Amino acid sequence: MIIIPARLKSSRFENKILADILGLPMVIRTAKRVEALDDVVIATDSQEVIELAKKYNIKAVMTSELHQSGTDRINEASNLLGLKEDEIIINVQADEPFIEPEVVQAVIDRVKSSSEEFTMVSLYKEINSELADDPNHVKVVVDDKKDAIYFSRSKIPYNRDHYSNVTYFGHLGIYGFTKKSLNQFCQFQPSNLENIEKLEQLRAISFGKKIAMVEVSSKSFGIDTKEDLENALLLFGAIN
Repeated sequence: MIIIPARLKSSRFENKILADILGLPMVIRTAKRVEALDDVVIATDSQEVIELAKKYNIKAVMTSELHQSGTDRINEASNLLGLKEDEIIINVQADEPFIEPEVVQAVIDRVKSSSEEFTMVSLYKEINSELADDPNHVKVVVDDKKDAIYFSRSKIPYNRDHYSNVTYFGHLGIYGFTKKSLNQFCQFQPSNLENIEKLEQLRAISFGKKIAMVEVSSKSFGIDTKEDLENALLLFGAIN
């Protein structure tokens, strides 16, 4: 099941999930992009979003206003929906209206192939140095097994000796879990690193859990600011 956490209030771009994306509200456009892959549910704290989902025949559930992260929100939704412990749950952010379906499928496939007791999967892609400088684009460093070592808004790794062949990787905020692992993640208290960077995935790393990363090719990016929205519409304006 694909669950889209949809918090209406956003500190950097209030009500961004309602912004028009080529004729559809952002959260609805995101749901439509992935609905062919699996059942889709919007998890929200807003009656307005509930009514909007109903208008477009998308299932939605009301969740608490108190959640600190989207993952906590989808966990509540999965419990409300009574999903089984081995159910695969994919967290697709509401601000990814141009996400490629094949990219989400890569997460689904990786979760299916996991034999780990704790299964958490996400995505990354190579980015240029300019994007690596942008704190709105989250960076990740992975080990040789393609597990995440650290995520940051800062440019990592730090190129101390100014090597010309440093590769930077951007994180795509799409996650895959089993229901059991999702529950376990949400039982952890938000960590100090999570609070400093405002990156929920650091909670898993702080508690010694692995996040398996899948490298993909994608033009999509999360829309965090009005400038991001303008750039996305310029880049993807031909999509309908």
